[in-house]
Amino acid sequence: MTMMKAAVLVEPGRIELQDKPIPEIGPNDALLRITTTTICGTDVHILKGEYPVAAGLTIGHEPVGIIEKLGRNVQGYREGQRVIAGAICPDFSSYASQDGHAAQGGGCACHGYKALGGWRFGNTIDGTQAEYVLVPDAQSNLAPVPDGLSDEQVLMCPDIMSTGFAGAEAANIKIGDIVVVFAQGPIGLCATAGAKLRGASTIIAVDRVDARLKIARQLGADVTLNYEQVDVVEEIMRLTGGRGVDASIEALGLQSTFESALRVLKPGGTLSSLGVYSSDLRIPLDAFNAGLGDKRIVSSLCPGGKERMRRLMNIVESQRIDLAPLVTHSYALNDIGAAYDLFANQRDGVLKVAIKP
Repeated sequence: MTMMKAAVLVEPGRIELQDKPIPEIGPNDALLRITTTTICGTDVHILKGEYPVAAGLTIGHEPVGIIEKLGRNVQGYREGQRVIAGAICPDFSSYASQDGHAAQGGGCACHGYKALGGWRFGNTIDGTQAEYVLVPDAQSNLAPVPDGLSDEQVLMCPDIMSTGFAGAEAANIKIGDIVVVFAQGPIGLCATAGAKLRGASTIIAVDRVDARLKIARQLGADVTLNYEQVDVVEEIMRLTGGRGVDASIEALGLQSTFESALRVLKPGGTLSSLGVYSSDLRIPLDAFNAGLGDKRIVSSLCPGGKERMRRLMNIVESQRIDLAPLVTHSYALNDIGAAYDLFANQRDGVLKVAIKP
């Protein structure tokens, strides 16, 4: 067999299932036969033309699969082994990655070492919504799946779990902190779980969907606020006695949630931004205290690499967290058009969709 099925961006607004050649691997690569992947909110941004990628590219960046072929330089793995690879697959040779920013690895002089250099699947190379995917720099990026864990249990690790946890890590959460997480989609839910693991004593989850707020409580939220029913900024300031929260995590990518996250932040607090923004952000002068409030704003792209994936799967295997319930729907790869329609329009209580070739 030389051809495979793949979900290809034809043009903004149009992703189609097409036949493409199965990738030929180089000495440092691996060929992965995909058993499960998923659709990310970033893929919807690509579909809508809000984040530009080249026409003809296979979309997707969250692979669970089986090693079909290994490049001759890749050691410590075997064909037939179940693995995942991070959505961010750095080569660990760039200045940024060697300076401790693994998500930015992979940039090169010809592209100015720009941000997002480590995000290659479905961005600069063919992605994972296909029967097969080439994993570059496989030695650094393949992570064996522990026996006994299902595809659904580890499906969040390559991106959603890594991103949500990165938001909690970047928020500088300390034991006993009060934390608010704006938006309880898959990334926000993982940020809520990450805040709990980091030692926050009070976690406030904000969303408009009560079903998501219910899941947030299961993952560690102590207080849930539906922003259609209450003035969230006013209520959070009341709950904190006017002090404000120690950390805000913004997980939606809208001006309104970013601004609210800033307004409830205490002087000296951290706003951890995880949203993918499709327009310029504005920082209101009063909420920023004219730049005098010692407030810190930090953004995060999900860390990649095999060590990050190993740690995340350790948390799943130890049953400290169960993210399998986030996978609410399952589709065959042949039905990916219907899966995109469901996910992009947020129908039927969808959180994440498992795509199985």
